[in-house]
Amino acid sequence: MSLRLTLSIAAVLALPPHLVYAQTASQPMPATAVEPAAGASASAADLALRALYEREWAWRQQEFAREKIDGRWQASSRLPSVAPDDWERRAAYWTQVLEALDAIDPAQLSPAERVNAAVFRAMVEADHSAATWRTWEAPFNSDSFFWSYFNPNQPYAREADWDRLLGRLRDLPGYFDQQIANMERGLERGWSVPRASIEGRDRTLEPYTRTDAGNPFLATFDAIPASVPEPRRSQLREEGRRLVLERLVPAYTTLLAFLREEYLPRTRTTIAASELPEGRAFYRSQIREYVTRDMDPREIHAIGLAEVERISAEMREVMARAGFEGSFEEFLQFLRTDPQFYARSSRELLANASYVAKKVDGQLKHAFNILPRYRFTIIPVPDDIAPIYTSGRGGLDACLFNTYDLPSRPLYNLPALVVHECAPGHSFQAALALEAPARPDFRQQTYFSGYGEGWGLYTEWLGTSMGIYETPYEDFGRLTFEMWRAARLVIDTGLHEYGWSREQAIDYLASHTALARHDVVTEVDRYISWPGQALSYYLGYRTLRDLRAEAERELGPRFDQRPFHDTVLALGSVPLPVLESEVRAFIAAQKAAPAP
Repeated sequence: MSLRLTLSIAAVLALPPHLVYAQTASQPMPATAVEPAAGASASAADLALRALYEREWAWRQQEFAREKIDGRWQASSRLPSVAPDDWERRAAYWTQVLEALDAIDPAQLSPAERVNAAVFRAMVEADHSAATWRTWEAPFNSDSFFWSYFNPNQPYAREADWDRLLGRLRDLPGYFDQQIANMERGLERGWSVPRASIEGRDRTLEPYTRTDAGNPFLATFDAIPASVPEPRRSQLREEGRRLVLERLVPAYTTLLAFLREEYLPRTRTTIAASELPEGRAFYRSQIREYVTRDMDPREIHAIGLAEVERISAEMREVMARAGFEGSFEEFLQFLRTDPQFYARSSRELLANASYVAKKVDGQLKHAFNILPRYRFTIIPVPDDIAPIYTSGRGGLDACLFNTYDLPSRPLYNLPALVVHECAPGHSFQAALALEAPARPDFRQQTYFSGYGEGWGLYTEWLGTSMGIYETPYEDFGRLTFEMWRAARLVIDTGLHEYGWSREQAIDYLASHTALARHDVVTEVDRYISWPGQALSYYLGYRTLRDLRAEAERELGPRFDQRPFHDTVLALGSVPLPVLESEVRAFIAAQKAAPAP
């Protein structure tokens, strides 16, 4: 899962720099559009485009407090300013950038730069749209919070990283003050997060208001490793503890009081995006951002209904294969309540996830020619966010699995979750991107949800040919996940276009999947507070399945899934229309090549 279509300006403000870096690293970075060969002359259009995106990128890094460290763009030692004047200035700048981009003739660009131009345009359009809609006046949702993730999941090994962390934390009180002021502005014009979708999210702040060992920041500074030599290690620990107690605890306490006493009581009681100012137009802008196509919500709703019906038939076939003789509803209840399907400890759940990940390792060579060297680890979701966090999330360095409320974490869903989040899903994508040939820097930070999450869902399906699902129950878990994404098309558009109630959406998802009730509620609240994002998964998946079917049809017995997959991943994160055109170019080249 990702935060926005592009991990750029809007995302930077949705989350603090630490999570932005973690999410950036967790997403696929592009690698196919090759740079011109040494000595090749670039056209005037190519040079103009490069100058434009390089200039915008340098400006962006300064705006959002990032610097290049060990070859990767990461959070610097300060936090960005998020005041209204900053957003107005940014919106004006992006208007100028888009005007300059419009002046460049795409027909005069080289193939590599044509892809770069399409990616750059979609990235800037999304950021410009978010700035002009003033989404920064509601800077969190039920899934992601601007106040979380400043605390690193694992201790830094180097002194410089601790110094940068201290710098960001010094800026945190002022950053929170700006966010509070922005939320006040949103409330005044009726632009807020729906109250029903964020009940209880304020509790994620509570650990950070503590002054004892239960404060996650204090635990972090107590865990500075020996790789930071003394006496600097002790100095950092004491400096960090003093900063936490004197500045961070008061800042989190002030924010918590604001949310509970001012914000939550005044948030809107409606749930549809259409109920926001100019809400129908806003919802369509969100569809364009996350799907990277102009699609009518009613068209998407119809696609969802058809796919739900198709997957329902497959689920009943698997239920019969499992030998269950009751009704579908009884089968769902059996899956949700039988102890055989649930881990008895956090370690057991993590061990099962690790087993699946290692089993995948043995199959990767049959599905890919190019394998990354970088390795990920498997860790639990941090305790402070686990109660409202999704089941799992994968990144470059780690796959996180939620061990909170184990009776809501069925093991039959775990194989599909592992292949999606770890390998050959997001961690695999991110590692390949890290080792990819050099590309423009802005391409290394751009994330299109349709591409990235579409690939994640595609890998769940790919697991059927990799021998990942060992029992009918695990195959049913895979179909539950596929149904979950297809049902999103119905639910998201139902909520924001057709006026569905929250309970109507919960009942629809619960009746069509074996997801635990906890996950069902968490997911529906996410769709309510994050309109459009949930549409990207299945529409991206469908695009990839359609392209594979086209390649198989066109190439016949010459089709080999390994170069097909390599092409998709080497291309990197791009809008879906670009994915289609580039994969079709691959198919044409394969078709024209002499038979081996």
